[in-house]
Amino acid sequence: MKNDQTPTRRKKTRQAKPQQLKSDFFTLLCRSDLKVECVKEHKFHPTRKWRFDYAIPEHKIAVEVEGGVWTGGRHTSPKGFLNDMEKYNTATVMGWRVLRTIPDELCSNATLNMIRETMRYSAEPQEASNCAQK
Repeated sequence: MKNDQTPTRRKKTRQAKPQQLKSDFFTLLCRSDLKVECVKEHKFHPTRKWRFDYAIPEHKIAVEVEGGVWTGGRHTSPKGFLNDMEKYNTATVMGWRVLRTIPDELCSNATLNMIRETMRYSAEPQEASNCAQK
């Protein structure tokens, strides 16, 4: 007895996974020192696979750790540099402020102060620029 209907396989659909919170020393440092939630490997773009190394979504602040500065890593190759420019410019257009640091400086007072100042500056009312007044 032959069956005229051939079984069809269901196509697997990719479901978006909710972002899992990843913690490390820097995210804990942000929580304790800056009193903000910092997300590691934050996917910020709806269609691209781009991720920030760290993000403070509440303030739309991203922290990118630029490795290989002295050793010719991916970020310093021509293609890597151009890809980073596209990512950072797109993030800026989307309202993110992207701060860049190196691995040795990530957990430093300088980086924490830079984030603190960025949060403080964004909380202050902005004055109209000279161009807008003319």
